[in-house]
Amino acid sequence: MIESDVGDNTESTPVNMDEFLQAIEVKAYRIALFAVGEHADALDIIQDSMIKLVTNYQQRAATEWKPLFYRILQNRITDFHRKRKVRSFVQLFNFGSSREEPVEPPDSEPHPDSVPQLAWQKQQQQQAVFKVLNDLPLKQQQCFLLRSWEGMSVAETAAAMDCSPGTVKTHYFRATTKIRELLEQQYDIHI
Repeated sequence: MIESDVGDNTESTPVNMDEFLQAIEVKAYRIALFAVGEHADALDIIQDSMIKLVTNYQQRAATEWKPLFYRILQNRITDFHRKRKVRSFVQLFNFGSSREEPVEPPDSEPHPDSVPQLAWQKQQQQQAVFKVLNDLPLKQQQCFLLRSWEGMSVAETAAAMDCSPGTVKTHYFRATTKIRELLEQQYDIHI
């Protein structure tokens, strides 16, 4: 395999598209799940994004796949929210108000007696972070997840989000500041 900056610095660039898609599948799913809140919708978005990447960009160099994939994913998430907004408006107009439920964190909360105290506290902190992530504006949330979770550089994130590197830095700064403030205020977690 060819050494590259795809993912962590310890990862290598996949030789074929199947390896690449398998390598990003779980993180991409979680990013989509945070953005849309429903398992089935997140799977649809991931599938559509992967199909578009394979169909239109498979011939590109493997080093280009990651930013291209996340750009496609961002577009699909944006399209999903546009459609949801139209549906909500139509439902509001026709049927009264509709409320969207917030995204639940991926793991359920354990009983404190079932795990050691430190592990339980760590899980509580993770739950708090998931809650705060759900409360961030979509652009800040996606920027934070691409930079922190996926480990993409500012340039890669800018390409994925179709914005300037300065915009990425601004969204990332605002996201981290808001996360820090909310965790310190609501959960007494100091970062």
